Amino acid sequence: MPQLRVRVIDLETAGSGPHDVCEIGWQDVTLGVDGRWRVDETRGALLVNPGRPISPETMAVHHIIDADVAGAPFWKDVAPGVLKPEAGVQALAAHRAAFEQRYCTPKLSSGAAWICTWKCALRLWPSLSGFSNQMLRYQRNPEGLVRDLGLPAHRALPDAYVTAHHLRDMLNQASLEQLLAWSREPGLLPRVPAGVDRGKAWDRLGLDALKALAQDRDVNIRFSAETELRRRGDLGSPPATEPAQQTLL
Repeated sequence: MPQLRVRVIDLETAGSGPHDVCEIGWQDVTLGVDGRWRVDETRGALLVNPGRPISPETMAVHHIIDADVAGAPFWKDVAPGVLKPEAGVQALAAHRAAFEQRYCTPKLSSGAAWICTWKCALRLWPSLSGFSNQMLRYQRNPEGLVRDLGLPAHRALPDAYVTAHHLRDMLNQASLEQLLAWSREPGLLPRVPAGVDRGKAWDRLGLDALKALAQDRDVNIRFSAETELRRRGDLGSPPATEPAQQTLL
């Protein structure tokens, strides 16, 4: 029987265009015979020619320069082999997966389902103070994470490796199906992220404040406010849904 496998993907880009990937990293998480998920030895990274100069703003983040990718293959030639491994995958995963999904299109991934570890962290560990990939790393100190393999931050393989440890713990706490379901919805924020009520739990807000936030432009804020309204029995508005083309939040 094939081993159940989720492949974590992380991308670095040259800018914000539709084909601007300059590096892809991956790390697999597999289900063991003992019924526990683990971070396995299948990992890697490839540089990608973005077909355009890398912007100084993004160089300052990942330190990949034009000379590094001058002889690298293009994204359309690299992506299928990483996103569709011979062993197959039950899903792909990324932290704030909306970003990776902008580039890893259904055509390139054969329509694979995605897990967003950011959205799942909001659900599973709501008491944490922050939910970025690196904040989760240092708040939770995942078992078995080798510090050197997770560095430098903001390179594709180290970031995928760190994310995979969060995903492993999530899969050992909730089912694959549950993580996929949470990932299809907007993020359920544990606290109000901005404004006069910043930092408050949703159940501490008055009805007028909740209704105002349920009209916010941010789909995650709308969804979180609407969820609290529904909990209170106010079903006057339908739940927020993800936009057809997600944006980087």
